[in-house]
Amino acid sequence: MRRGDHHRSTRQRGFTLVFALFAIAAAAAGAMLLATQWTRDMQREKEAELLRVGDLYAQAIASYYQTSSGSVKRYPPDLQSLLEDRRYIGLRRHLRALYADPVTDSTDWGMVRADDGGIMGVYSRSDAQPWRRIAARLDHSDLPAAQHYSEWKFIAKVQ
Repeated sequence: MRRGDHHRSTRQRGFTLVFALFAIAAAAAGAMLLATQWTRDMQREKEAELLRVGDLYAQAIASYYQTSSGSVKRYPPDLQSLLEDRRYIGLRRHLRALYADPVTDSTDWGMVRADDGGIMGVYSRSDAQPWRRIAARLDHSDLPAAQHYSEWKFIAKVQ
């Protein structure tokens, strides 16, 4: 091996090391961007699911209210009453299951109470900021513009 060959080989190893470090940094930056995008997508999916589930609760509460017998309409005393409405001879179901809040992964919903103490709506207990911050008209409830999920009150539209 000649004297200059050893010097040239060492310099090439240095460039290889710099290139490898650059490649690792680029891969880490790409992974970080991908993770950020994935987190955003997951939050948007949870938000869309919250809108769907909240509107299902509003629909079930409206159904319970509207099927009250007599001239005095009542809201359900608890969410369990939406699953098993025993005010009639046969069992009536206004909701298939008690759904969890997709944002908090909890069944501990906030309750909007009517004057008679019944439940006229539900809301998430999350203080996270929604992607959608403008007012929204859903099939069975209207939502105001909000800075936090907890400000979205899924209140049943009843006549």
